[in-house]
Amino acid sequence: MSLIVVIDDDAGTRILVSQVLKKEGHEVMTAEDGAKGLALIRELKPQLVVSDVQMPLLDGFEVLDRVRNDVELAGTAVILLTSLQDRSHMRQGMTTGADDYLTKPFAPQELREAVSAQLNKLSRAEAMRAEGLGKALQEALETQAQMIGELYEKRLAQMLAEQWPDGGPVKDSEKYDSATVLFADMRDYSLWTERLSAGELGDLVQKLYASVGDTVYLFGAHYMQFVGNGMLSVFVQSHDTDSVNHGLRATRAAMGLADASKRIDVHVKQHFADRGLPPFSLGVALHSGPVAFAALDGLTSRTGQTTPVGDTVATALQLFKGEPRLDWTIAASAQAVRLVTGAVRTGRRAMVTLPGRSKPTDAVEILGLA
Repeated sequence: MSLIVVIDDDAGTRILVSQVLKKEGHEVMTAEDGAKGLALIRELKPQLVVSDVQMPLLDGFEVLDRVRNDVELAGTAVILLTSLQDRSHMRQGMTTGADDYLTKPFAPQELREAVSAQLNKLSRAEAMRAEGLGKALQEALETQAQMIGELYEKRLAQMLAEQWPDGGPVKDSEKYDSATVLFADMRDYSLWTERLSAGELGDLVQKLYASVGDTVYLFGAHYMQFVGNGMLSVFVQSHDTDSVNHGLRATRAAMGLADASKRIDVHVKQHFADRGLPPFSLGVALHSGPVAFAALDGLTSRTGQTTPVGDTVATALQLFKGEPRLDWTIAASAQAVRLVTGAVRTGRRAMVTLPGRSKPTDAVEILGLA
């Protein structure tokens, strides 16, 4: 197997990462700060480095920069560990040469997938070099790295702007045979409108948008649009997300939204404890299948707008409106669950009759990562 250097000033994280990788058969060496980690990298020349961002002496970006500027180490794969809340870390990592990033806290399976993807890429590169294609491969990898960096930069500029856009940068001719649609909206919305003023509710919805928008973006949503108190997003396969399928990325995003709603609930209890409000929560629906994007030119004053359409979208929008009513946090159709079999823990199951449909939809409760 491969030699991997793990750098993190948090002992618990070092132990977790090391144990997971050793169980996979890898040889693992660890360091508690960036300076010692860089020394290990120069001495051992590992196939892969897993490094935290915030560390004493040298932080993760400084380690990454020195690795990329060392002729003997430049090809070393580097995965950065960063916080979900710190968007700038992800942007800086992806645009300065990191091969991948993981947001804390992460599940062991996420780590295994990320490491496997990078090592497989190295194996393919070595095989191609052995066949005399090294120069062409290197140029291709450099081009790909530049494209990925530019893609993440564009996404951040678009999705985290001061005013959220109406949708993602999609073309009206886009059609996907397989995609996962996520729809999340506030539970008991009418009750919240009764007990909060328009200004108070507006501030709360703005806080929700800021939190869930960042979360969905970080997991690679291809399209995102806010609709009233809800949010619709579409996940598809693309060249920069091949290591994790769209169903699993959408499921991770759904779990991130569930965590975000808990943080907003704390805010509500601190500021509106006397209003008799229910716990703040979201209902998050997932459904997988074909999705197309229809152009809205001529229907609005702005050109170039598109919207996702099709039965897959309609099912996701209505999953929490069917009978029986689901009180789950995350509900996924059987089609969506098939894409993440073995990667998630499931709970209850129900045949849900959606409005206007005679054939019920098989729905499954998602509890967490396996």
